[in-house]
Order: sequence, then structure tokens, then C-alpha cells
Amino acid sequence: QVQLVESGGGLVQAGGSLRLSCAASGSIVSINDMGWYRQAPGKQRELVATITRVDSTNYADSVKGRFTISRDNAKNSVYLQMNILKPEDTAVYYCNAAIRTRTWEVARYWGQGTQVTVSS
Repeated sequence: QVQLVESGGGLVQAGGSLRLSCAASGSIVSINDMGWYRQAPGKQRELVATITRVDSTNYADSVKGRFTISRDNAKNSVYLQMNILKPEDTAVYYCNAAIRTRTWEVARYWGQGTQVTVSS
């Protein structure tokens, strides 16, 4: 069994910063790519940023230059530093990871989500 647990969401004023964290635990052999997605009310879930095991990153155009994704392989964790936040960044943010478990299968897992609210 694998769990992803996010933390770090909250309420912040426009222009402010937040740092999200996500830690994976359970029967983990290795973790391939990890990422952050978000879903605003009435909208589909969208990709925010992804990072491979060797730190190759990819960002949505809307967050480039403002958000930074990083990971700590020793801690099975991924982070999202969010700067210059805008009201349109308001959403539930979800952690995602492709994980190989002790059954040697690779599957994608999701965290429970953490709310980020940016006030204008």
C-alpha cells in the first residue's frame, strides 16, 4: 500500500508565497516521475509541474517563472515553491507520483489534495 500526503496549503494574499510538500510512504521500491496538478472549482484538473528522477522539469505556461518544483529522492518527497501567487492560482493542489512497489508493478498514485487560496 502506498500513500501520498500533501501539506503546506493555505490562504495567502496576491503576490505572496507558499511551499507545498508531498511525502510518499509504504511499500515503495522506487519513484519515477512526480508532479503537481491542480483543480479549480468548475474546472478540470490540470498539470502544474512535473519532475523526473534525474530532476528534469516541466511547467505549465501559466506558472513558468513563478513556481519551482523539486524533489528529495532520499525522502520520497516532492515540493512546489510558489511565488508571486495570483488569485487565478486558487485551487486544490494534488501530488502525483509513478511508483514501483514491492510487487514490481508501476502505478500512479494521488494525494488527497491541499487547498491553496489566493486573495486579491
